[in-house]
Amino acid sequence: MKEITYEQIKSSVKNAFLTANTDVIKVRDYLDGIKDKEESSTGKIILDQLISNANLAHELGIPSCQDTGMSVVFCNIGTDVAVSGGAIEDAINDGVREAYEIGHFRKSVVDPISRENTKDNTPAIVHYSVTEGNKLELTVLPKGFGSENMSEIVMLTPAAGLEGALDFIVDVVRRKGANACPPLVVGVGIGGTFEKCALMAKHSLIRELGSVNEDKELAELEEQLLERINALDIGPMGLGGKITALGVFIEKHPTHIAGLPVAVNIMCHALRHERVLL
Repeated sequence: MKEITYEQIKSSVKNAFLTANTDVIKVRDYLDGIKDKEESSTGKIILDQLISNANLAHELGIPSCQDTGMSVVFCNIGTDVAVSGGAIEDAINDGVREAYEIGHFRKSVVDPISRENTKDNTPAIVHYSVTEGNKLELTVLPKGFGSENMSEIVMLTPAAGLEGALDFIVDVVRRKGANACPPLVVGVGIGGTFEKCALMAKHSLIRELGSVNEDKELAELEEQLLERINALDIGPMGLGGKITALGVFIEKHPTHIAGLPVAVNIMCHALRHERVLL
């Protein structure tokens, strides 16, 4: 068994959220590489501003956006890992708490009924999976709600078919994409159950821009959807243009014979996430 301490987890989560909220250099480089494809003069100006904003955030160590998000953590824990010194979720929340205090990040988490602020951006949303081996992988995802609020899920019947699913995905972006700080990254979950397809859509957002889906069929669907979405003329920040989305990421799972769940989880251009392996 490999022992990983409470303090190691807390420190790793803290540093990961500090980095994710201030360092979007990979996204900056991606934007810089595709900005010449934008045909709109306004769109070009906006993309240059996004690149400049990313540079300033990196240089000054400040958030790239005022919405430093709700703290989402994907935790993959090996069967040969033993956590000592306390509960793993307490360590994650302590790491979030410290990151948002040290980084002077906006604390946006409230009780859903009273709307009273928790004052430290906790509790985090933590998703667990158990894998073989002696590694603990933590991927943090600060999820802003300008984009989260534009997400949707639908329970289609099999009669809708693949075309019905694709039409739904494009229609979500058509109706809501301008409000989610485009250019967007569109996370998609297809299949499973109500909650499974939503989780797949969220999990897909930890991929890197420019990556190609390992599933050939899904890779082709991602390319097709990206083309359709970029033909909507929403453009950077919703002011028109060719680059409405930077990528479409799809995950799928077998589903029931009577169902076809589809979830769309939209992310703004920044695609903030950071991965730590212990």
